[in-house]
Amino acid sequence: MALERYHIHVTDEILEDLQYRLHHTRWPEQLEHTHWERGTALSDLQSLVAYWKDHYDWRAQEAELNRLKHYRATIDDLEVHLIHERGQGPDPLPLILTHGWPDSFLRYRKIIPLLIDPASHGGDPKDAFDVIVPSLPGFGFSSRPKQPGINNAKVADMWAQLMTRELGYSQFAAAGGDMGSGVTRYLAANHPELLIGIHLTDIGIIRNLIAAPAAPVMTEEERSYKEKAAEWMADEAGYMSIQSTRPLTLAYGLSDSPAGLAGWILEKFRAWSDCGGDLALRFSTDELLTNIMVYWVTNTFGSSANMYYENTHSLPPLSRIEVPTGLALFKGDVLLPPQAWAMRNLNVTRWTELPRGGHFAAMEEPELLAEEIRAFFRPLRAK
Repeated sequence: MALERYHIHVTDEILEDLQYRLHHTRWPEQLEHTHWERGTALSDLQSLVAYWKDHYDWRAQEAELNRLKHYRATIDDLEVHLIHERGQGPDPLPLILTHGWPDSFLRYRKIIPLLIDPASHGGDPKDAFDVIVPSLPGFGFSSRPKQPGINNAKVADMWAQLMTRELGYSQFAAAGGDMGSGVTRYLAANHPELLIGIHLTDIGIIRNLIAAPAAPVMTEEERSYKEKAAEWMADEAGYMSIQSTRPLTLAYGLSDSPAGLAGWILEKFRAWSDCGGDLALRFSTDELLTNIMVYWVTNTFGSSANMYYENTHSLPPLSRIEVPTGLALFKGDVLLPPQAWAMRNLNVTRWTELPRGGHFAAMEEPELLAEEIRAFFRPLRAK
């Protein structure tokens, strides 16, 4: 193995520069009698920045993160950061978890102990996993690509190398949400011999269904999805349009202003989580800020946004997935997929609709998701 242990350490200079920028934020005005409908509310963001300046302790968060086992591996000339935690059970199943945007490897921080040591959390040690959580290229502590072409399919090929060549697994399980769902599906489509199964919390935006003309062969659920998706794209997808077309233009501002970066990310956590408009119901302020810090201290907003451009302009078509697939759909997530479409395009062997939780399921409802992952892979372990 060419893995090297990795220790997160942000320099004092970066933290001092951050403090200066936070103290010298130039704020826009917000129209009276408006709140979040035009973007992140000014008062909420000012409150977050005030806490960030005066109370948030990165060094304490950094120390907590370093309690996990971090590594870096070189794959296709890119340094990939990953967490690799061994399972506590008789025969742990290797499981790679892939995050998305605007989260990070921190998406899975709460769920790792539930998966590696189920016996300590009311579960069966036979359900233990070796958990691998890489940071996508251009995200967080993975290196930033210098050349174009890093899309979901390319990352899937990298993950196949990571799991086999670097970590020595001949077969493994995979799971993901958001962009991580796309990577996981390409992994299953292009490397089915390596996968015993995949588990997803979403299927992303089903563009070919949105673009398809309404037809009698569509189920009522599919027609409803098509209508809801069009409304969502018109109201919510402005971020996607610019990150898919002009990510560099946006990156100048969000690489320079921590308040701007926080406003951009915070809006999505509020809109996509099952929080009813109150972020505090789902996330602590420290949790939100630590995720934002992963982008800020590594200056990876621009490189993360580039994945949207690549997935729009260079992603190959995805074939039907024959690998056994589990879907855990959380009630508060956006654009829940139609079941008929999923059954036609994936080999769905477990379909579960959860009563609560949103897009960031592993952060919002880690116990529910952990139990779903255990239940889905339980019968596959014996095959």
